[in-house]
Amino acid sequence: MDTIFANNQKIACTVKEVTPDAVTYLYPGEDVLNSVYKNTVQKIIFKSGRVQSFAESTSFKSVTGVMDYPNVSVTMLESEVRGLYKLSDVSSKAKGTTVFSSQERVKDRAYNKLKIQAAMFGANVILLSNQRTEGNKFGGYWQSGSTAETNLTGIAYSNTLVDIEKFKALIGKATSFTAVTRFQLGASYADVARDEISKSFFITNIENENGIIMIEGRLKDESNVSRFQLASFTDNTFSIAYRYKGTAYNFVIHL
Repeated sequence: MDTIFANNQKIACTVKEVTPDAVTYLYPGEDVLNSVYKNTVQKIIFKSGRVQSFAESTSFKSVTGVMDYPNVSVTMLESEVRGLYKLSDVSSKAKGTTVFSSQERVKDRAYNKLKIQAAMFGANVILLSNQRTEGNKFGGYWQSGSTAETNLTGIAYSNTLVDIEKFKALIGKATSFTAVTRFQLGASYADVARDEISKSFFITNIENENGIIMIEGRLKDESNVSRFQLASFTDNTFSIAYRYKGTAYNFVIHL
């Protein structure tokens, strides 16, 4: 029997065909053909022992925290996110400080903000849906000038999902924790703000919503929000994210 190693799962099956876009297979004892997008497959171990690896999947880099944002890739090709998991809508805006600001630097800042926002929700790839860039405009006697500006919108995806059972096993029966770091990124921010904090966090419920893990709870001094998206976790911490009035937040919680 063949084994497909795909995102968050191992599939014991009989592989029928590997196409440029997908891998088709049959489950044991069934004759219904199934398929999985090739960019979600790490490798196939065939019953003969031969191993076939796929560069499409291994090209995705790991994002375990906000500061891993350089690992977030950006694409304009919808084919490159097929089979991946949508985590959040993202958008960013950057403006030059003067009419002499470099247009490329403004654009780079907008892209960095977009990647930071994606990393805040645990994503490692962005499908860019819109980019609008305007250059510097020098004013005259009757008209004021304007600085370079870039606006970006997209959808943040990940090739893996947070495992709810592993997370529940990690925290055990504990419901009371301490938030130790806060990341904050608003539309007008030039960069992400980071603060070391000590705030109590209480979990009241954990739910799986179509693969996205949502935590219901209370975070001290954040009374406007009671639902948080689990972005990632390690052996010692987990990160929660939410968006409020156009600002994205990510809190690192100590176990």
